[in-house]
Amino acid sequence: MVEASGVHKRFGRTEVLRGVDLTVQPGEVCCVIGPSGSGKSTLLRCINHLERIDAGRMRVAGELIGYRESGGKLHELRESEIARKRQDIGMVFQRFNLFPHRTALENVIEAPVTVRRVPKAQARRRAVELLDRVGLADRRDAYPAQLSGGQQQRVAIARALAMHPRLMLFDEPTSALDPELVGEVLDVMRGLAADGMTMVVVTHEMGFAREVGDALVFMDEGRIVEAGAPRTVLADPQHERTRAFLSKVL
Repeated sequence: MVEASGVHKRFGRTEVLRGVDLTVQPGEVCCVIGPSGSGKSTLLRCINHLERIDAGRMRVAGELIGYRESGGKLHELRESEIARKRQDIGMVFQRFNLFPHRTALENVIEAPVTVRRVPKAQARRRAVELLDRVGLADRRDAYPAQLSGGQQQRVAIARALAMHPRLMLFDEPTSALDPELVGEVLDVMRGLAADGMTMVVVTHEMGFAREVGDALVFMDEGRIVEAGAPRTVLADPQHERTRAFLSKVL
């Protein structure tokens, strides 16, 4: 589902990604861990072309994201073409980014109606189902300011799912939440994993990675230092840098 090959990304003189190779199979949950500034979030944003890559190739479901290739060179697509490909990739951010003037239900139906041109009644039915799925059926008419952080993040997940994505990206989805609210968001993500959703999750929740993840990737200074089965990497890391990091977070 995801194939990164030799991906490089710079911001000015700072090289944030330094030749990243990553493969995520359909139905797999890949958890990405590492210290701040290691390139985790940038890698996630490159997968759906929110950030342009400077070298290498990024493919989702076998297709280049953001580019077409001709004569061995990449040519960036028009924004409308990029947006069309991006429709199949759902993303949940650290901050919830809900429209404050729209209810939970209205937030969820916005993209299907305006982007996919789904009839409003159909989008509404789907939104009600999704809000029920994330445990918020009784809060569909509430505005974001009337919801807790955990509830807002669950609305954000429902909003992403409303587009019927083939791939879900999560960028530290619980990092902005109070500790007692983390579990309700992770429970929704566990349900998605159980349903076979392909997910790439940047996270500090090692318990979630151990329990739900199929693969664990440790990044440092723009590189993948170590990768493997979550239980194996967490219990017996092979790289000294991985061991040093895990000694501080486990």
